[in-house]
Amino acid sequence: MTLDFASLGAIPISYASCSLGAPSSPPPLLDRLDAISTAGFTAIELSFPDILSFGAQHLGHEIDPKDYNELCTVAAKIKEECDNRKLGIMMLQPFSNFEGWPEGSSGREDAFKRARGWIKIMQACGTDILQVGSTDTPIEKLDRSKIVGDLRDLADLLAEHGFNLAYENWCWSTHAPDWKDVWRIVQEVDRSNIGLCLDTFQSAGGEWADPTTSSGLIEGVGRQELEERFDKSMDELADSIPKDKIYLLQISDAYKPPSPLSSELDKSGTRPRGRWSHDFRPLPYDGGYLPVVDVAKAVLKTGFRGWFSYEVFDGGADGKGHDVDLIAYAQTAAKVQGRLLAECAGISGEKPASQLPKP
Repeated sequence: MTLDFASLGAIPISYASCSLGAPSSPPPLLDRLDAISTAGFTAIELSFPDILSFGAQHLGHEIDPKDYNELCTVAAKIKEECDNRKLGIMMLQPFSNFEGWPEGSSGREDAFKRARGWIKIMQACGTDILQVGSTDTPIEKLDRSKIVGDLRDLADLLAEHGFNLAYENWCWSTHAPDWKDVWRIVQEVDRSNIGLCLDTFQSAGGEWADPTTSSGLIEGVGRQELEERFDKSMDELADSIPKDKIYLLQISDAYKPPSPLSSELDKSGTRPRGRWSHDFRPLPYDGGYLPVVDVAKAVLKTGFRGWFSYEVFDGGADGKGHDVDLIAYAQTAAKVQGRLLAECAGISGEKPASQLPKP
């Protein structure tokens, strides 16, 4: 199936607020919003850590992550700042470690308290999508029979307010690391307001690449077989997911780490792909090696023409962090959109977003 380049002009672009600047020490939120707006993005994904950090500055004291009254005050102020810059808030993220806690456990009680609190934040900041990452809680602590029911309950809570649940496969998840895993769960949840948050890094980084190997690729199979297996997976994605069950596609690439990451959990309990995600995710066409275009093309072949959202965590090729010019970096991200869509449509060469065909 060949994509019609003219059909891609209506795709809106967003930028994740948490992912502009060095991952370890992000610049002030308002500086990032200025850069995102100046570059021509029309919305942000609002990150919960940004609510905490901006809130400490705005209110003059650290905020308890469970003080939802103060969090809502801050979220409303962020909405005001976004409105002033003509930026929408497309989604609140990342809601994590929610599904699968055993009945009666403190983890389950906390998960549903957080859910109700985050819904209040969504109301305050004016967004209607909550991103939920497939949990990376150790599987031995979970009751897998609760996963679908928990997500169904969350979808129902969100539906009371006209909100939606975007379920994302985190490639280091302990129970749903691949797009097929989260798509199966979404189908079993069977609610009209649950769909997918797909991600070029999560799909290619889980099914094609491996930061713990010297090649940076999944090993144990030949390169040709790996390519064929990944191509088949992308064909299945394009053929099996209805376009209205995709809420957004997040865009980033990955650096191959300068030396293989340890396959062991780190001191915080994070798995290697989680550590890789935090520091080694640049924009496409900037030193990464994942088949980003293949993932984006597969998503577009479903007929999806919704949000492309840039979520990068660019610590440099060594993962140690580096300073960037925020405006220049955001402008580069906007230019990536044109080139990425052109390559998805089989057109070579850079195509700035301003030159995309208008719907």
